[in-house]
Amino acid sequence: MANTSSNKKLVPEAMDSLDRFKYEVASEVGVNLKNGYNGDISAKDAGKIGGNMVKKMIQQAENSMIGR
Repeated sequence: MANTSSNKKLVPEAMDSLDRFKYEVASEVGVNLKNGYNGDISAKDAGKIGGNMVKKMIQQAENSMIGR
């Protein structure tokens, strides 16, 4: 069967930066992530991390558009 996953890495080189960003945001929102597997954190905490990552990326994109 063909792989139909939509989770393709468009810029594989960005994965290290995104991983560091994830740990930075987790620290800011008070979620303690371990290196490696973190499947034991709650969905609420995972959502805090992901939601704040998206929020910060949108803010950064908006700020870069304003500077043009």
